[in-house]
Formats: sequence, C-alpha cells, structure tokens
Amino acid sequence: MERKLSMAIEESASDNDPIWRTAGAKHRRARFGWLVLLLVAAGCALTWLVFYPGYATVDARYVYADGQVWKSGAEQIGDWQSPVMAVLWRLIDPIAPGSASMFLLTLTLYWLSFGALAFIALKRSRALALATPFLALLPPTFFFVGMIWRDILFGVIWLAAAVIVFAVAERSPRLRRPVQAVALLLVAIGVLLRPNAIFATPFLAAYVIWPTRFDLKRMAIVFVPAVILSYALVPLVYYGLLDAKRQNPLHSILVFDLGGITRFSGENQFPVAWSADQARLLASTCYNPERWDTYWHMPPCPFVMQRLERPDDVIFGTRRLTAAWWHAVAAHPFAYLEHRATFMWQFLARSNLVLPVWDWLDPSSAYGHSPYFTPLVALHDVLQPTLLFRPGVWLVLAIAVCGVAWRTRSTPAGAFAISVTASAVAYVMTFFFVGLATDFRYAYWCVLATLAGGIAAMLARCRGSANPARGRWFSGASADQDSRALSSASASAPRT
Repeated sequence: MERKLSMAIEESASDNDPIWRTAGAKHRRARFGWLVLLLVAAGCALTWLVFYPGYATVDARYVYADGQVWKSGAEQIGDWQSPVMAVLWRLIDPIAPGSASMFLLTLTLYWLSFGALAFIALKRSRALALATPFLALLPPTFFFVGMIWRDILFGVIWLAAAVIVFAVAERSPRLRRPVQAVALLLVAIGVLLRPNAIFATPFLAAYVIWPTRFDLKRMAIVFVPAVILSYALVPLVYYGLLDAKRQNPLHSILVFDLGGITRFSGENQFPVAWSADQARLLASTCYNPERWDTYWHMPPCPFVMQRLERPDDVIFGTRRLTAAWWHAVAAHPFAYLEHRATFMWQFLARSNLVLPVWDWLDPSSAYGHSPYFTPLVALHDVLQPTLLFRPGVWLVLAIAVCGVAWRTRSTPAGAFAISVTASAVAYVMTFFFVGLATDFRYAYWCVLATLAGGIAAMLARCRGSANPARGRWFSGASADQDSRALSSASASAPRT
C-alpha cells in the first residue's frame, strides 16, 4: 500500500497532472490578485496625493452653496446646476466639509470601478488585469478625478453602475438582483446630474437589467419608454421632490441658438431691437462657437442678457423667447444647422478647455500650488493641444470598440462593451442640439466608457481562447474551469 501511495504521489507531481496544474493556476492567480490590488491601492494613493482636497470649480461653488441653502431651508435650491448634486453634496459634507467630501466620493467610485474591472479581467487575462490600473492613469481620465464638476461625477457614477453589474453578471439571482437595484439607482442619479443623458440612458439601463447579452430587438422596444421615463424623472425630482427654483437653464440654449442664427443668417432673431452698433456686433464678433458666455457675462456682447433680463421687461425665461426661437429655426433652418455644426466641429475636432488653469495662476490661490499637482499642470500644458484631448477621437474609438464587440454581444463582456460605448456615443451626440460650451469635460463619460468598453471587448474576444501555451501569462483559467479540472483529477486519482 505504501509503495502504491508513493507512486501515486510521484504521478501527481507530474506537470501533466490536472491537480497540480489547477493548484498552480490558483496560486499564480492569487499572486497576481495581490499585485493588482497593490496597483489599484497605489493609484488611489497617488490620486489622493496629487489632488487632495479636490478643486471646487466655479460651477461647483454654486452647487455647494445651494446645498447649504437646502440644509437651512432659507430658500429654494436653484436648478441652473443639478439640485440633486447639491443635495448629495450636503449629505456627504459632514465626512470632510467642503470640496474634500465630493473629491473622496469621486475618488472612491473611480478606483472602485477600475479596480473591479481589473479583477474581472484577471479571470481571463493577467496582462490585461495588470494594464487596467495603468489605463486609469491616462491623462484624459486621471486629470479630472480631482476636479469637482457634475460632468465628472456623472461619469464615475455611470461607470460604477455598469461595472458592478458586470462583476455579478453570471452570479446567482440572489446576489445579482440587489446589485442591479443599486446600479439602476446610480443610473437614475446620473440622469438627474446631466438631464441631456436621457437618450443615453436606455443603453445603460437595459444592460443593468439584462447583463448577459445585448439584444438589438429588445433595445429597440425599450428605448422610447426608457427615454420617456428618464425625461419624466427630472421634473419629478427637481420640482416635485426637491421643490427647486426654476431658473430656466434651457433658455440659455435658446439664447445661444438665436445668436448663432443671427450670425449665419445676417438677420436679428432676438425679440428686441438693437442699436446699430449692437446689431453689427451680433452679426459678426458676438458669436463664439466655443461657448455661449459671450452673450451672457463675457465680452464683447454681455448686453444681450442684460437686455433679456431687464427688470422692467424680462424676456429670458418667458414664452416670448421660446416663440422667437421657434420662429428663427423655422425661418432659417440652414442657418440653425450651420450654427450647430460649427459648434459641434469645435467641440469634437478642435483644441478646447481641459482644466481651469487660469484659476491657479494667481499666487494667492488656495489650490494648484502643491508640489505634487504642479507637474500635472505642466503635463496638461503639453498635452492639451494634442489629439488625446479631442472628444472626436474618443467618439470614434467608442464606435470602434462597439463594432469590435458586436460579434461577442451574446456574452456578458460583449454586452458590457456595446452598452457602455453605445451610451457614450448617444450622450456625446446630444450636444449637437443642447451644447453651450466645448470644454473637454463634457466628453468625460465617453472617455471612461471607451476605456472600460475596450477592456471588456478584449476580454470577450479572448474568452475561451485559453490554452496551455498561453495560459501562463495571457489567459487565466476561470474558477469554473479550475473546479471542473480538480473534480476530474480527483475522480481519476488512485485509490487504496
């Protein structure tokens, strides 16, 4: 018996024995798991070191002030920025008052998402798992983690919603359904942060509900109802639940469009009469496709909003402005399309604002002078004019990832890749109609979705391609494969 046992042990020690191969695979996966965890923790620490306590942009300061108003109940929250972000900020503010609380939320969601993606990748590709934390450090994503903007918060919330469902896509319903409920809540919060995301919502919401495969017919059926529900959610929460004060932010789009149509038609489209000098400016230098602010508070034409908001004859926020917009679009459709195409070309293809560097030029500025942050600003100055920071590049990449993943749409990884990138494409394209400025941050969700979708698309294509020749580095056997191998080996082991 002892001799038989000795022979069995020697045979088991062979490299061809499934038990030893499986044990070795588990050991290697554990080692790589710790390495991935170390890389994610290092990325998280680096983010803290570079950005803490986070920079509250001008927009964010208004949001924070609204949150404090909501706390005191002294007056209504405004709806110019997202009132939901104001309430959310107020709720988490006790953790670390000021910008730090929102920065910590963004940092947590960001690295939770990329960390989870890395561990999902580890099941199939160790190389891709190790690469994922480094992808999270790419400038078009990493530069913004410390910037308090609702566009950044929106992006990381939607990324977290998609990734947590991806992580449990093939788990039992008992585990999967609570995660799906949380993810749907995150999707809804994203819509409330950026209402123009309503046309991107169906792709992500459908993935959260059906994460194992992407079905085009099902998507076509649920698209319109999902858009309607998303559209209804915004006023229900803003004005029904939070009782937000109506500040008519949509009318800023009307002002920008009226200015653009005036510029390209050569005829005044505003429902007021201007002086000769003002009319000349409106037909020439007032129009700036980069932002609508030249009609609001920046030279050369702040007189436009001054007149539209004149106390004795307010036009902004009234039906008069809406009627003027409808009339202008109907009378000059080509001028409207030219204006919108000019804006979109500037947004997608040209160099635009990335970080608010001018805020930190003042030596008295409380932010921007950290020895860990200033090298990032220097790198920003070098990279800002390059293709890395052109939304059009990321839009094309998102479409490419979606196309590459299409053949694997019946797998969880393929469904994830298609859903997030399709959502990103739909989101970016809404700016053709509602865009007011061409800052790169408005494409942040597209950047995140393209990177995450690219990782998933690669996983989907290498799914099932594991073989002994490649298994040691590129492919890692899944837990199910390990279990089956162990079971088979145990069944064939010699018995005494």
